[in-house]
Amino acid sequence: MTTPPVGDWLTTRQPFVLGLFRIVLGLLFTSEGAATVFGVLDRKASSTGDWPFWYAGVIELVCGALVLLGIATRGAAFVSSGIMAFAYFTEHQQDGLFPLQNGGLAPVLFCWGFLLIVFFGPGAFALAGLTAGRGRGARPVVGPVAEESR
Repeated sequence: MTTPPVGDWLTTRQPFVLGLFRIVLGLLFTSEGAATVFGVLDRKASSTGDWPFWYAGVIELVCGALVLLGIATRGAAFVSSGIMAFAYFTEHQQDGLFPLQNGGLAPVLFCWGFLLIVFFGPGAFALAGLTAGRGRGARPVVGPVAEESR
């Protein structure tokens, strides 16, 4: 018996790594929102209704939790990516061109990380995947489909 190439081994684990990436990204984004809205994690809370910070905090909290749990993931990731692009261009860009110059590294990384999830989906471990296909005989996809089974 021969062992599969490393590329095949890595490819079959993509949904799990993507799921872990989504969970970590969602947890970090949720914690940003909680810090802004509730003043936890050594940060002072924004005043209720303070534009744009309090509203951004609410979006971070709600969309981050949805992404973390894997519920309405692509929509929540799309909104999260957009709010981070908005934050970068309105709050950071005027202080310099590059994120290392203007303190916008976190918004840029969040923006592109969420955009990745918009296009690739939630991966494994998503709560939405527990009910998707129930009653229709569908089975969750855990890896690439072999060419012979298509």
